[in-house]
Amino acid sequence: MELTVYLAGQIHDDWREDLQAKATQKNLPLTFVAPQTNHDRSDNVGDDILGEQPGKVYKDDAASSINNLRTQILMQKSDVVIALFGEHYKQWNTAMDASAAMTMNKPTILVRPESLIHPLKELANKANVTVETIDQALDVLNYIYE
Repeated sequence: MELTVYLAGQIHDDWREDLQAKATQKNLPLTFVAPQTNHDRSDNVGDDILGEQPGKVYKDDAASSINNLRTQILMQKSDVVIALFGEHYKQWNTAMDASAAMTMNKPTILVRPESLIHPLKELANKANVTVETIDQALDVLNYIYE
């Protein structure tokens, strides 16, 4: 049985590649999907598809509607969501994606460092499992196959 895993979280570092490499090393039958990780593409997709917008608010609105559609489709087709909260960036999109996954009744693994226990306490309480590292998240998925 192969699972599709939606990788929600910050797009400014290589945590997805690290997680995918570790999943491959463990021979886990997983397929990964994610939000658009090319920041420029994500920010400009509205202009690219709909034409140049008349201001920053309109540009952001056009891009976010297209990005939200993409996220909704990929998340709905996923079997499980891993939402990673890091310490170095604002995590608004991660919180939104984790909340959306939970609203869709998607099994959700929340990854958050110890320093974010308090600010994420309500979200962590709603997740199926909360861990501190991507290795622990993979161990949870690995346990499914035992």
